[in-house]
Amino acid sequence: MTAQPSVVTFGTADEATLRAAMRDALPRDTFLPAPARFTWFLVLQAVLWSCLALIVFAGLPWWANLLLGAVMGHTLGVQGFLAHEALHGALGGPRWLWTLVGWLGFGPFLVPPAFWARWHNVAHHGQTNHGDQDPDNFGTLKRYQKNPGAAKFLRLAPGSGTVASWFFFTYSFVFHAQVVLWLQTKRRREFDGFDRRVAILQSFACAVAWVALGIASGPAFVFTVIVPLVVANTLVQSYIMTNHFLRPMAVSNNPLDNSMSVLKPRWLDPLHFRFSHHVEHHLFPTMPMHRAPRVRAWLQANVPNRFVCPPHWKAVRLLYTTPRVYADAVTLVDLERPERKIDVRTLWQPAARPPSSSSTEGAEWVS
Repeated sequence: MTAQPSVVTFGTADEATLRAAMRDALPRDTFLPAPARFTWFLVLQAVLWSCLALIVFAGLPWWANLLLGAVMGHTLGVQGFLAHEALHGALGGPRWLWTLVGWLGFGPFLVPPAFWARWHNVAHHGQTNHGDQDPDNFGTLKRYQKNPGAAKFLRLAPGSGTVASWFFFTYSFVFHAQVVLWLQTKRRREFDGFDRRVAILQSFACAVAWVALGIASGPAFVFTVIVPLVVANTLVQSYIMTNHFLRPMAVSNNPLDNSMSVLKPRWLDPLHFRFSHHVEHHLFPTMPMHRAPRVRAWLQANVPNRFVCPPHWKAVRLLYTTPRVYADAVTLVDLERPERKIDVRTLWQPAARPPSSSSTEGAEWVS
């Protein structure tokens, strides 16, 4: 009789203990809502509409319009980061305000706020990187054995080595949202009771708004529609794709085991509303992100060998040099080249230098 391979598991179910310890150790206001942060939406909207007006009416040279389009795209991305906070309740305020800023932050990505809240807050946070249950990963071998045709999408993904994979960031947030909306809302229990027809109509209305803007912009649509969407998708996906795809599928929903943060320069991290603090966010989803550095400092001081936080560029590089499908809880495998495997535990080895308590200069990791 052929011996069956042992089941590989990973993780420690001590997340409740860790959360309690941090709540006791950190200042009480760390976890309180921050409604003043809503005012940032006024700033971001002013930037967006100013750039749009300059592109359409100022008669600027193409290179200036390209720059303004890139600023628009960056602003759309960071507005999405802030809306993500708001829809978790981290900013407090009335529900109608959550919905309003949810439309501002996610509408440009064709994602209605009610759909985002069910998809992200319920489905993703409830089943983070858990086999084929998390709608935000590429899944396990079992998924592709049941549906071999789905493997063709892997050729688009970072790590596949195809030319197409190098463009994946530029469109994939919008693309993946539509996959979840049209396909996964049909069969996942997390979407039970969700009115997907309304969400599809709302998503279509957002697409119509982009088309209308493109028509109204004339030849400048390249700078008012194409460039902003490419930049916004690239920015958002450069974070989202590194949040979990290089971490194990843990036996419990412990962010220290199934998630990772990234390091950003001191000047850039606040501009991105500290979206780099992802383990911290999964530990405390309703915590305003400008206070997340306090949680990072505690993690670096108390569990430095479990807290994974590489430089952002290194995480992106590893994303493009590793496969995307889980053969087991800790092994990524390439379906087209099964001999190409990587144990994700080997990607993150603590460096000799002890971690800094700075919010932007945490533990260094080498692959």
